[in-house]
Amino acid sequence: MAFWFLLIFKTTLKVNISFPKIFFIIATTFALFAIFVVARPILIPISFALLISFILLPLAIRFENAGVNRMGAAMFAILSTILVLGGGIYLFSTQIISMTGEFSNFQGKVIQIFAETTAWLNSNMRIVPNLEKDELMDQLKNWLSESSGSLVQQTFSGSAGFIAGLIATIIFTFLFLIYRAGFKQAFVLFYPEEKRGQAMRMLKSIQMVGQKYLVGVILIVIIIGIINSVALLIIGIDYPFFFGFLAAILAIIPYVGTTLGATIPVLYAFMTYDSLWTPIAVSITFWAIQVVESNFLSPKIVGGTLKVNALAAIISIIVGASVWGIAGMILFLPFTAMLKVVCQEYDDLKPIALFIGEQNVKEKSIDIKALSHWRVKLKDWFSKL
Repeated sequence: MAFWFLLIFKTTLKVNISFPKIFFIIATTFALFAIFVVARPILIPISFALLISFILLPLAIRFENAGVNRMGAAMFAILSTILVLGGGIYLFSTQIISMTGEFSNFQGKVIQIFAETTAWLNSNMRIVPNLEKDELMDQLKNWLSESSGSLVQQTFSGSAGFIAGLIATIIFTFLFLIYRAGFKQAFVLFYPEEKRGQAMRMLKSIQMVGQKYLVGVILIVIIIGIINSVALLIIGIDYPFFFGFLAAILAIIPYVGTTLGATIPVLYAFMTYDSLWTPIAVSITFWAIQVVESNFLSPKIVGGTLKVNALAAIISIIVGASVWGIAGMILFLPFTAMLKVVCQEYDDLKPIALFIGEQNVKEKSIDIKALSHWRVKLKDWFSKL
């Protein structure tokens, strides 16, 4: 397929394509992806720290204006954030501890429902002869008791990795805040003197994109968390604020998070309440809230800061998930918006910004000239291969 694509491309532009050069470009691309995968333990904390430093920078500057030195200002900004997050975690931890006491009841009800469903299917289809429901329940209990040890071990190892990544993110955020002037100066020195002003504008635009994106995400989490909690409280679900804000936090994960966040309270309602109307009411409520969030809140609060079209957003999420998992799904979307900002600063790269951005009529009329210019440049480049 790649061969036919290159052949059509060669015929269209009427240039001589050097296939070794093309192979080198493709190999380099795959090598970069391999580096992203291999170096993910260090690149993921650095990426999160970069975004967090964008939002903590105004707070650190306020501390500096109050007379605190740069290192102390960075430390106070990070500690303030940790205290706020720690307070929220403490409030939710009390509800989590209360829920753990009900886990045995959940486990027994899950086993009972699964055994009854399996026995009913077997009685109608005769998959396994002489299958008794009590025997099946005993086997399920034994299997759960045997697998609980490995589950605890996996949870412990996953928690240890998360804590290590969190500590690394805090350290990198602190370093980004105290060494930001040196980083800016080093970045600008890569450009000729006459283009250093353009480089500074581009750097500030990238910073504003990351900062506005994070602020928008935080606002969405707070608004949706309050709406979810009030709705669950009206329905009568236990621990409404825990489930409401958990669903709002999971909604940060594009496309997948909203479904996962709604599934957890629905399953809890199904396992806890005898009436089927309770989980149905929770499902309908979360569906309605998701419609409002997707069509009104996110486009106004977050979408306006990114200005990335749906195709580019979906591709960035898929690539991010394949490279860095859930962290990549969260990080690659704002990084795609930052890439758009970089491409807008260069005439030869403006077509890429057009492909990534929201393609309205005005953008097309402005960038179509740059698109033609880029095609000529590409043709000249291939003719030299």
